[in-house]
Amino acid sequence: MTRICALLLACCAQFANATTASDATADSHELHTTVDRHVASQLGGQRGNGLLYEIVDTQVWDVPDPGSGRHYQVFVALPASYEKEPSRRYPVLYVTDADYAFPLVKQIARRLNGHGPAIEDFILVGLSYSVGDHGVPSRRRDYTPTPNGPGADATKGVHGEGQTYLEYLKHVAIPFVADKYRTDEAQRLFLGHSYGGLLGAQALLTDPRMFAGYVLGSPSFWYDNKVMWSFEQRYAKANKDLSAKVYLYVGEYEDMKPGDTRYATRYNMVTDARYFEKTLMSRRYPSLQLRLDVLNDEDHLSVAPRGFTHGLKYLLPASTGNKP
Repeated sequence: MTRICALLLACCAQFANATTASDATADSHELHTTVDRHVASQLGGQRGNGLLYEIVDTQVWDVPDPGSGRHYQVFVALPASYEKEPSRRYPVLYVTDADYAFPLVKQIARRLNGHGPAIEDFILVGLSYSVGDHGVPSRRRDYTPTPNGPGADATKGVHGEGQTYLEYLKHVAIPFVADKYRTDEAQRLFLGHSYGGLLGAQALLTDPRMFAGYVLGSPSFWYDNKVMWSFEQRYAKANKDLSAKVYLYVGEYEDMKPGDTRYATRYNMVTDARYFEKTLMSRRYPSLQLRLDVLNDEDHLSVAPRGFTHGLKYLLPASTGNKP
C-alpha cells in the first residue's frame, strides 16, 4: 500500500488547512492503490493537464501517533542505487519541517554528487506537521521543550510538547521506517532548523543515542530564557561522555546590531551558538565531534540551504571522491 509520489503543493495545502472529508476519501483511496499509472517519473515526466506538480521518486506514508492521537506522515526518498543493490543498507536522515526541508535536501544531495561521489547515498525521511494543523502551531507544539513560549497564550497555541514528539519518533516513526526500508540504524541522523534545531538539541541532551549525528541549524536557544542551558547542565552532571557527531550552523546576521538592518532585531543567535559550542567542548566528552560554522552574508531566513549543504558534507562524507 504505497503512495508513489509526494505531492509538493498538496503537502503545503494539507499542512496549512484542515483536511476536508473529500481529501480524506481521496487519501484513503490512494493508500489502497498499489501503483498510480499517472505518477511523475524521471523518464515519464509530470502528469500535465494542470495537475499538481509532484516530487519524483518519493513515497508518503501515514504514521499516526497513538499516544497523542495526532496524525502524521513521513515522506521517503530512496537513493538511485537502492533497487540495484538489494543487500545494501543505507544511512537514514530524518528532517523536520518536511514540506520545506524534504524537497530541498533531496535536491541538494543530488547536486552534490553530480560530478562524482561527494556524500554517501542515504535514505531521506521527511517528518510532516500534524495533519489538519497549520505548520506554525504544529511546530510550536512539537518542537519546543517547555510550555513557556514567546507570548504563550490561547492565541499563540500550545508549546512544550517536544518530549512527547520525540517519544513518537523513537517508538513509532523510526521503527516504522526501519522495518520498511534497509536503513543502517547505526547511521541514523537528524536535521532541523530554528525550532527544529531546538528539538534536535533537546534530543541530543536527553537521549543522544537516538541519532548518531545531528545538523542543528540556527537553533532557537533563546527559547524560554535559554532553558536549553539547563538541559545541558543536567546532562553534564549525569554523564561523562556524549557520543554524537554534531554540525551546528548559524548565519552571521543572526545577532543583533543596532542601526544595521541586515542584522537580527530580537535575538543573539550567533552568540548563543558560540556559547553552546564552547560549553560542550569544555566538557571534554571523548566521543563528541562538534563543528560550528557562522555562515557569512546569511540571516535566519536565508541560511538554511547553505547549512543543509555543509551539514550533509559533514555527516555523510563519501568514502571516495571529493571531500568537503
